[in-house]
Amino acid sequence: MFKSRSHPIPTPEQTVDKHALIFGLISVFLCGIGFTIIAPVVPLLVQPYITNPGDRAIAVTLLTSVYAVCVFFAAPVLGALSDRYGRRPVLLVCLLGSAVGYFVIGLGGALWVLFAGRIIEGITGGSISTIFAYFADIIPPQQRTKYFGWVSAVVGAGTVIGPTIGGFLARFGYSVPLYFGAVITLLNVVYGLFFMPESLEKKNRLKKITLIRMNPFTQLANLLSMKNLRRLLISAFLLWIPNGSLQAVFSQFTMDTFSWKPALIGLMFSIMGFQDIFSQVFIMPKLLKKLGDQQIAIVGMVSEIIGYSLIALSALLSFYPLMIAGIFIFGFGDSIFGPSFNGMLSKSVDSSEQGRIQGGSQSIQALARVIGPLIGGQMYVSLGHSAPAVMGMILIAAAIPVLYKRNINV
Repeated sequence: MFKSRSHPIPTPEQTVDKHALIFGLISVFLCGIGFTIIAPVVPLLVQPYITNPGDRAIAVTLLTSVYAVCVFFAAPVLGALSDRYGRRPVLLVCLLGSAVGYFVIGLGGALWVLFAGRIIEGITGGSISTIFAYFADIIPPQQRTKYFGWVSAVVGAGTVIGPTIGGFLARFGYSVPLYFGAVITLLNVVYGLFFMPESLEKKNRLKKITLIRMNPFTQLANLLSMKNLRRLLISAFLLWIPNGSLQAVFSQFTMDTFSWKPALIGLMFSIMGFQDIFSQVFIMPKLLKKLGDQQIAIVGMVSEIIGYSLIALSALLSFYPLMIAGIFIFGFGDSIFGPSFNGMLSKSVDSSEQGRIQGGSQSIQALARVIGPLIGGQMYVSLGHSAPAVMGMILIAAAIPVLYKRNINV
């Protein structure tokens, strides 16, 4: 049903185009910043329009969910368009759309305006798969591991800097972080217009775009029909649901429970981004010498359960040091689960299926980030501040035997 089409493969002697590499790295850096720069100020942006704290928490989680919904539907469409018309126009249009989304959210004026801006952001935020396809086009096969390591570190750096910038700039106005995001994204668009080369030759582009290729539900159905992937994806889905919930409700949680300000909230978000960089550089190489991908994934999942338990306990005792310890332990688990999961995923299929499998995985992750915030927001309001963390403990505890049973069968 799915027809793969090969892209031009760079030769080992080929050097990476400097401007293409710079543009690509800046773009993934901005993706990291863009997803997190808004995090510390979302409750404050919503506050003028909703007075009830419970309703405000639901609105905050809905703003996160609507972004993920748009990514879920947009990712396969943008990927197909980039295969048909080239990477350059798709990436430039998406970056321009992200800038517009930031500006609209910053402008505000009504709750629906915030959602409109988030929808624009989400539609163009599905470009991450196109960015990775762009890197695959320009990087020789023998060098891809090294450069994709750079990409992971750069995304982590953006995740670290985004909340910190957002929290700091919020001192000058809650809309200032959004305007800052719009400006730096527009600067990258200008750089791309003048210096970004096209990476996909016309002879290697799709001749026709089919509806099946753009349908995320068809992609998911085909992935879940593959026995060697089903349990792996289900276990990851159970982990991603509470992760999306935690990210969506965390700002409101710290404000309600500990009366924290945006700058401190941003700093806590940065911890997880920093741990991702640290783990990729120092921890993962050592773990891979002693453990397999499945074992590392389970260690990460157990760490997340411990992190969630400390976060839940901090809410019950109103004792923020427990929450900080929980975030550190959760961040460690999350930073080692991701690479091990991607390793298992890539080894489950041959090279001709890599693009479809990775794209499908991104769609499943986006779907989890739709469901997680919605469930977490309702639980936060109805069952108490610790409820989303308790959900994380339960779902990941259920995911471990699912993953372990897969290991036995493989």
